[in-house]
Amino acid sequence: MTPQDSAFEAYQPRSPEFRAAVDALRGMRQDLFHEAFAFRPLPRSTADGPLTRRLKGRAREYAAWSPHALITAVGLLAMYIATNDEARGAGSNMILGLLALAPVLLTMVRPVGAFWLSMAATPIATALATEFDDEWPWRTGSFVCHLAVLTIVAIRTRPRTAAWMWALTAFYGIGATIVAGGHAFGSNTAQMLFLSALVLFGVTVRHIRHDAEQEVTAQQTVTAHERSRRTLLEERTTIARELHDVVAHHMSVVAIQAEAAPYRVENPPPELERAFVTIRENAVAALTELRRVLGVVRAEDYEAPDAPQPTLADMDALLANVRDAGLSVDKAVTGAVRELPQGVELSAYRIVQEALSNTLRHAPGASARVEIGYVLGGLGLRIVNGPMPEPSLVKPSPGAGHGITGMRERVSMLNGEMTTAPADGGGYEVTVFLPVPMPSVSEPVPSASEPAPGAREGDA
Repeated sequence: MTPQDSAFEAYQPRSPEFRAAVDALRGMRQDLFHEAFAFRPLPRSTADGPLTRRLKGRAREYAAWSPHALITAVGLLAMYIATNDEARGAGSNMILGLLALAPVLLTMVRPVGAFWLSMAATPIATALATEFDDEWPWRTGSFVCHLAVLTIVAIRTRPRTAAWMWALTAFYGIGATIVAGGHAFGSNTAQMLFLSALVLFGVTVRHIRHDAEQEVTAQQTVTAHERSRRTLLEERTTIARELHDVVAHHMSVVAIQAEAAPYRVENPPPELERAFVTIRENAVAALTELRRVLGVVRAEDYEAPDAPQPTLADMDALLANVRDAGLSVDKAVTGAVRELPQGVELSAYRIVQEALSNTLRHAPGASARVEIGYVLGGLGLRIVNGPMPEPSLVKPSPGAGHGITGMRERVSMLNGEMTTAPADGGGYEVTVFLPVPMPSVSEPVPSASEPAPGAREGDA
């Protein structure tokens, strides 16, 4: 905050008019005084106009400098007009020309500074003239120069800056006319204010139209993006609904057939009955999970069932389930077992579930081992399966699914680390570390020599 801003804020506005006046003065200081002579070079034209678009080669490159050439031509015109004024000598005549040329050229690098230079050059050019006639307070060359500067600076800045420049021009012209006294009748202030008002009005309309076009273009871009995004979501919703219908139908058929199969066989062995029960339970569980995850796309007012999310405490049930499916799996837990954040518990459960499912699909008949390690910095998981026995009556599922990708996404979501590689002696290994924030000082951390209640080690 500048000292001037502090000074303005020191005064408490007593009325809306006072507040408006303070805001107006602050705006004028921001537009015309703050960094008035900052370097702001005029950029090259894009050369994409209706005429320049047809040019090729060097002609198209030269056309990009057309704004600079036009400003230079206007400055030379103002210089030519100024040198034709009757001055007090050849040297004064040359000074008049430079005073008309310099502000116009300065608009290409320091636009606001060019306005102040034109204002300062106006009384100097008037003082060098031999006669005033009706050229007061602007000589002909100064008139053209100042009008050109107002136009160029208004194009390069914004409408509010143009309004302040016109107001200061009017203040100077009216003040000079009053001070001159006898020259009031021949003042050209009215002509300057009228012409500059017309020019600045046209420039302001151009600015407003340009801003409106940019806003419309930006809104169209946002609308197109939202339309594309909505179309994509609709397509995904359609696919999800079809997936839900197809998978739910087939899983229902599997569950019904598994339930009815024992009754179609006379005196089925107990192992076969247990196998069909396991198939049905897995099918029903998959249906419940599918409806909970994908059912939300069926309707906007769909309410997900209040089913608890699985955690590491449900690991034994998961291992018993895969054992019933024919996978020999062991479990080992190290460290002080403690309750972890729900996201970590759920992700760890899903990672173990997916890794064991991959073993069932791609290495049927192989044994597996699940290792869970509780450490102060997080949770470690290691799921490794041995090689598939040879020969095997069950063939592995062909192709690769999205199991590894899903596990990586869960680990990445928790800022963890995951590695997958072939295990020594055959098989496959998945190693995961999920970071968990350290407990606060007020919460005692169980030591290694004093395991927490419920700690398990080497469960099988």
